[in-house]
Amino acid sequence: MYTTTSLKKLALLGAIEKPVKISSTEFMHHVSTSSKTAARVLKQLEDNGYISRQLVAGGQMVHLTEAGVGLLKKEYADYQQIFCKDHLDLELYGEVITGLGEGQYYIAKDGYMSQFRDKLDFKPFPGTLNVRLNDESAQMRDNMDFMEPLIIHGFNDGERSFGGVKCYPIEIEGIKSAVIIPDRTHYPADLLEIIAPLKLREALKLNDGDEVKIVVKNPQKCK
Repeated sequence: MYTTTSLKKLALLGAIEKPVKISSTEFMHHVSTSSKTAARVLKQLEDNGYISRQLVAGGQMVHLTEAGVGLLKKEYADYQQIFCKDHLDLELYGEVITGLGEGQYYIAKDGYMSQFRDKLDFKPFPGTLNVRLNDESAQMRDNMDFMEPLIIHGFNDGERSFGGVKCYPIEIEGIKSAVIIPDRTHYPADLLEIIAPLKLREALKLNDGDEVKIVVKNPQKCK
């Protein structure tokens, strides 16, 4: 009952960025309950893996875990879908780099290609453009977690299984494309791998180090 409400209150106190000190008596005022119940709520959040706690004199140091932040993000995404305010597309900036070819591997598989064509409305060029986001855009990239991706399902070709892929429709310098994020990936979050119906390096005359603007299209807009 108190899970998301309590996590939200702790987040507002700054417990996502760093551990915050709070006593059960103080916390009870934030969740409108008794001190005993507030203490029980904090313990339950810890037992469920949503917060980490360290008892100190006069209270405890509380910090939201990755699971706790994830629960709040899901709650936020749900409210976006309910109220559907006029969400803007997400603009990201980064520089072109040479990648590992991970995305190209996925494009080459028929089990993926057919789904790319159906869900993206274009046949991807057999190659990818890799972009490393600048520091500001790397922080903003987390906002993609609030957007609903197109899901490319995993499959089994009779010899081995292949994992799923998330796709985020984008425009890069006006060309309809998509960011692909394999469920099984070795890439850091600030590195985006992009597929398009043509070879972007040639179409946009791009070289390593060139800056590009990526517009992630947000489907959650009021009509």
